[in-house]
Amino acid sequence: MRYLPLTDADRRNMLASIGVSSVESLFQDVPESVRLADSINLPNHQGELEVERAIAAMASENTCAGSVPFFLGAGSYRHHVPATVDHMIQRGEFLTSYTPYQPEVSQGTLQYLYEFQTQVALITGMDVANASMYDGATSCAEAVLMARRVTKRKDVVLSGGLHPHYTETTETFLKYLEAKIDVLPADLCGEEDIAAHVGNNTACVVVQYPDLFGRVHDLQSIADVCHDRGALLVVAITEVISLGALRPPGDMGADIVAAEGRSIGNTLSFGGPYVGLFATRDKYVRQMPGRLVGETCDEDGKRGWVLTLSTREQHIRREKATSNICTNSGLCALAFTIHMALLGEEGFRRLAMLNHAKAVQLADRLQAVGLHLMTEAFFNEFVVDLGTPAAPVINKLAELSILGGVPLSRLFPSNPAAENLLLVAVTETVSEDEMERLSLALQEIV
Repeated sequence: MRYLPLTDADRRNMLASIGVSSVESLFQDVPESVRLADSINLPNHQGELEVERAIAAMASENTCAGSVPFFLGAGSYRHHVPATVDHMIQRGEFLTSYTPYQPEVSQGTLQYLYEFQTQVALITGMDVANASMYDGATSCAEAVLMARRVTKRKDVVLSGGLHPHYTETTETFLKYLEAKIDVLPADLCGEEDIAAHVGNNTACVVVQYPDLFGRVHDLQSIADVCHDRGALLVVAITEVISLGALRPPGDMGADIVAAEGRSIGNTLSFGGPYVGLFATRDKYVRQMPGRLVGETCDEDGKRGWVLTLSTREQHIRREKATSNICTNSGLCALAFTIHMALLGEEGFRRLAMLNHAKAVQLADRLQAVGLHLMTEAFFNEFVVDLGTPAAPVINKLAELSILGGVPLSRLFPSNPAAENLLLVAVTETVSEDEMERLSLALQEIV
């Protein structure tokens, strides 16, 4: 009865107190023509036990990532999260704390956000990182808005190797602004000529690293072109664990890095919540969205933390705000921080190399059964040409309880070149037996 505390007698007394005969009479000012004639086709209220059973029955229709061989990626990857992470974030002082409106009161919250920022800055090779964003896609869009403020230019170039969801989110953010958005076509086989699209009014170029198709590029030449023409280079990262093995974007001239941090400390959770990472150069820090936590000393000389920069509209005049981002993903950022602390620098590198080694192992297996590998240099994700439409193959694999990858036709439905291509991701959670099951099943089906 926690959720339905009122009895029929309670309701009658309430109606009598306000002088009406029924609940329906409360709606007498609403015209009959706009009222529903019949009740909505929804189940009536139930007790807590019945509701739990109903929801459990619906949940059982899902296939959980850990219950079958799992090779899905395309921006969201299955990784092992140590039980320590879940235990730590459920401590009351972490679980119940929220946005620090009186920040200095919550030194613990500020400290872990400071550590989070430090970790993000280190792995991206950037000078400074903020206290998190919602997710990778909105972080990317905020990076574009920031680049427009810094350069005082309007136009944006989005690489064809950028995840379509990131592209769509950025387009949504810019929809009512004066912006020319140049979305390059997805080049599934070769290299795109980004330099040809960078003009005198280009605020930034956005590239993904590794790109949507798993390819790893040296970004230095793109950065040089951007800087020569007064534009910024924004690097979007969907698989943050790749930074344990790859050269950080900050070392290749990136001006802003926007990443999805969910792979560390957080679970797939059927789509969220996730945690956005955002890092940039010192000289652009005042245009950075969100919050920045800094280290200081109190009047007794003891180490402490403060909210150094908070350029959102709830803290300053709206016209001065850099973003209307409403909060940081605090609990997800904490989970990220704890997992990274558990790994340490050496553990982070080893985890990344394990991901790459397993991906190479599966790529070799798939080539051995006659499939063509489209991605030459990759981290833990690559494209395979099945020689036949990939979507029906994936459906057959699902019938065999194998989540075999993402057909690129799902992300590029109007591109005929994508029809036969399958995007396959491999992480440390994939076993050799699961690789064998996938390769044998593909050999039989294809």
